[in-house]
Amino acid sequence: MQVHPAKFLRDVRAEAKKVTWPSRHNTLVTTGAVVVMATVTSVFFFLVDQIIGLGIRQLFGLGG
Repeated sequence: MQVHPAKFLRDVRAEAKKVTWPSRHNTLVTTGAVVVMATVTSVFFFLVDQIIGLGIRQLFGLGG
């Protein structure tokens, strides 16, 4: 089955018209939420890593 290039382009254009793009406000809010959650997650895992490291050092008497 062959598709004519012109028909393909018409179909692509028709599908592109169906796309609903988020508003600038929605994009900024979502981006802000992602940045905040990434920061909170980073701090959480940093703290957990430090606590586990402290526990390991205490367990094996490595001091430091």
